[in-house]
Amino acid sequence: MVQSAKPTAPIWCPGCGDFSLLAAVKKAAANLKIPAHDLVLVGGIGCSGSIHNFLEVNGIHALHGRLLAQAVGVKLANPHLTVVAAGGDGDGYAIGMGHFMHAFKKNASILYIVMNNETYGLTKGQPSPTSQIGFEGNIEAPFDAILSALSIPAPNFLARTFSGDPKTMTAVLEEAIRFNHEHRGFAFVEDLSPCVTYNDTYKLWREKVVDVSKLPGYDPTDRKSMFRLYLETTEAGKIPIGVFHRPAEVARAGLEAKLLGENVGPARSEISVESNLAAYQKLLAGVA
Repeated sequence: MVQSAKPTAPIWCPGCGDFSLLAAVKKAAANLKIPAHDLVLVGGIGCSGSIHNFLEVNGIHALHGRLLAQAVGVKLANPHLTVVAAGGDGDGYAIGMGHFMHAFKKNASILYIVMNNETYGLTKGQPSPTSQIGFEGNIEAPFDAILSALSIPAPNFLARTFSGDPKTMTAVLEEAIRFNHEHRGFAFVEDLSPCVTYNDTYKLWREKVVDVSKLPGYDPTDRKSMFRLYLETTEAGKIPIGVFHRPAEVARAGLEAKLLGENVGPARSEISVESNLAAYQKLLAGVA
């Protein structure tokens, strides 16, 4: 459903990590001077998926797990737009897993933000794909989205942020959006966003997060070394945050650039009879 009303007040619990993400998105858009009508925010399902209701931008409430498919469609229809998809770990890593994995390969120049709180907050605190062993009876090891993303050889921008550090989060989002604006491809940012009601991890995550850029051997242009550095850091009991992959190449590698070139896209194409008459006549002649 396309949003047309004014933004509403957030429905999140006081202290929810999603508030920091919302503020960072607003700040990043303002710093980059993105006009409100040029920003499209595609929301998923769950607490975080309502984020598009709280900003005065073009918003779409996508189907459960399908926000990436709709976001890619928007970008291909009008590559001029800044397209941000935002949802939760349950939406993106469970029912949306198929779209999640293919998004790296497709490499459309959109930003996908996953607010990871390691629980299904909206449906009252069940274990999600990222929940730790022991949480609400969970016996499965948590899914690691960054490790999976690093294993896919595509020129994507990959990062993780923490809602307890909104300043760094804003800087990362700005870099990710600039990456999209250059039509370089898909940008994925996972935000550690604690659910204060059902899984309050603020204290634990503050103790464990470590800025990966300050670790020896850090080189976000070297996927192999970053994969190793990430594994070593997590195996040491820490949670790495920061930019994990920043392709060295500056070519227009985005899906929309490959498919459309310099064309404006279907949504902005001239479709009047007068300007397309010759093409229409040629098409009709071929049919006859």
